[in-house]
Amino acid sequence: MTNFAVSNIALSPYDHASELGQLGALGLTGIEVAPSRVWRDTWQGLSSADVEAYRKQVEAAGLKVIGLHSLFFDHPDMGLFKEPDTRIRTMDFLVHLSALCRDLGGHTLIYGGGRKRGGVSPEMAKTETIDFCGELSRRMEDHGTCLCFEPLGPKDTDFINSTYEALEIVEAINHRCVRTQLDAKALVENNEADAEVFDAAAPSLVHFHANEPGLNVLGHSGQIDHAAFGGYLRDIGYDGYVSIEQRMFNQDDPLADVRKSITVLQECYQ
Repeated sequence: MTNFAVSNIALSPYDHASELGQLGALGLTGIEVAPSRVWRDTWQGLSSADVEAYRKQVEAAGLKVIGLHSLFFDHPDMGLFKEPDTRIRTMDFLVHLSALCRDLGGHTLIYGGGRKRGGVSPEMAKTETIDFCGELSRRMEDHGTCLCFEPLGPKDTDFINSTYEALEIVEAINHRCVRTQLDAKALVENNEADAEVFDAAAPSLVHFHANEPGLNVLGHSGQIDHAAFGGYLRDIGYDGYVSIEQRMFNQDDPLADVRKSITVLQECYQ
């Protein structure tokens, strides 16, 4: 049975406890966390008490944290293909985020934006990533979490623009801490909106983003066939979370748009 979640980027920043309390009644069971949407300091100044307080808010609302995304939003200097000292800091930060995910009760860390290989060749970029993630896997394997590279469209990144590229990395690392994630809008942008892609991803698929161009309300663009994607997920027996990834557009009533997207979830991904 597929479970439904929403990213907290659709909710009010830094204080969305009251909104969390309404999500369960709308049919959601999980929340996907962008750390910078909860805390202004997501690393050195983040205490265990801060983390426990947010987890208690989520669980008091009858929800569970499913994982993290938007990992580097407040640390744009970090990422792959950087200078050695930045590489070390990036590794340390990801290990920290893995422990944070564990402490919140989550499982997945979705690595989307912030991947630019620039002058690094595709083959060298892949080699560096495999080496990096091999070390990262050893450092986070006791956390019970996993990292997923989110295939993105060519406007968003010049590295991992295909599900098959992500799968090559997953298979090369061959570790339970690196798995696969699919993203609705990226599947369309990368001309991969077909059953064969879902079949290929099935053995390692642990997360799915239901979204739209511009991270708008589900169904807004008319470009994403959510019904087809829901069918593909059912065909491969996917029983993980489908998470709404959309921005907050209505500051006065953030849940108004979330309700619209939940209707699409229930119609297409049930």
